[in-house]
Amino acid sequence: MTPGLAARLAGQKHIATPRRETPFHPRLKELSETNDWYTWAGCKAPHSIFDTELEYFCIRSQAALFDISPMMKYRITGPDAERYLNRLTLRDVRKLAVGRVQYTAWCDDHGHVLDDGTLFRLDADDFRLCCQERHLPWLLDSAIGFSVTVEEETEVIAGLALQGPTSFSILQAAGFAGVDALKPFQLARFPHEDAEVTISRTGFTGDLGYELFVPVGKALSLWDRLWTAGRLHGLKAIGYDALNRARIEAGFIVANADFVTAEGALRTDRGRMPDEIGLDWLVDTEKPFFNGRDAILRARERRTLKHILVGLEIEGNIPAEHAIVYHRGKREVGLVTAAIWSPLAKRNIAIASLERPFGERIADDLCVEIYAMRELQYRKLMKRAKIVPRPFVRLDRRTFTPPGRF
Repeated sequence: MTPGLAARLAGQKHIATPRRETPFHPRLKELSETNDWYTWAGCKAPHSIFDTELEYFCIRSQAALFDISPMMKYRITGPDAERYLNRLTLRDVRKLAVGRVQYTAWCDDHGHVLDDGTLFRLDADDFRLCCQERHLPWLLDSAIGFSVTVEEETEVIAGLALQGPTSFSILQAAGFAGVDALKPFQLARFPHEDAEVTISRTGFTGDLGYELFVPVGKALSLWDRLWTAGRLHGLKAIGYDALNRARIEAGFIVANADFVTAEGALRTDRGRMPDEIGLDWLVDTEKPFFNGRDAILRARERRTLKHILVGLEIEGNIPAEHAIVYHRGKREVGLVTAAIWSPLAKRNIAIASLERPFGERIADDLCVEIYAMRELQYRKLMKRAKIVPRPFVRLDRRTFTPPGRF
């Protein structure tokens, strides 16, 4: 290497620095046929493993393993942990029992959503908060005055999502006795070698599924334990593209995809309140004061909410991702944030952010503008759209306790 090249590479350290590999990367790399990777929180993560279409059907007809290790994980402990988290999040943490999981969100003082995620109550004064974005500085600043300890454990705890109708049977075959008693949003700890794995009945697919958390040193042995047990139950590894299709069918939202987080917004009008992204049901106005409470209630009282997130069913079978939504074919009233042709619902579905009163008081005469490739030419198509409830797909097996065996 010449001195000049070495100097240039040194000056591009932020570019040349390789992506970190998750604890499960050695197994994913062995299985990967597409070599299709992207960056998730600085980690190398797969878009796909072998075929996105087939990976999606693994979720819906057998079982799929998805590496969730890059997800941000914060451990919050101490005598004031409950009071601290109740001050930060929208739901009443006092109602969260030990061994339960709560889907929640948190806002800044202006009532704009900073992120959404899951809160695990491991013990009376011991919580784990999992989310999409990094929040350690904000969490530490918010902890002033509370007797709590906030630690990031993203790099010391590995995570797997095991999703699909045969997921329960795989856990049983793997020897996790008692997992049949887990109800939705419930967790329990199970022995694994000389450590333990935390298993919760949660997921991001709208299907029967579980999430498993284990110390990084035990990650590969946990993978091998599940992989061996899953051979007769159709277990496959999947990438994000297949998971994304399943989450859209379930009507779930993704930060900085379906809404811009308060810290990620470059313009003041890009932030969203809970009521503007379908999270109004999370807001517990009866609990003690929490971040953004006054701003949220003031916006409701004065009817100043500007946006609404809706589900759409669109004619035809061409996905309308990032399409502009029009009223009566002329006025732009919103944008599609996520869209697929749903193999399960057999419908062309989408999630869209609309400007009120459209989607609220005015819900008719909507259409989307789709550009479809036709013989080396893009053709503009205006397709009718109607507002429909989410989730687009509802599977009874998601809530059956105990789940069905295969």
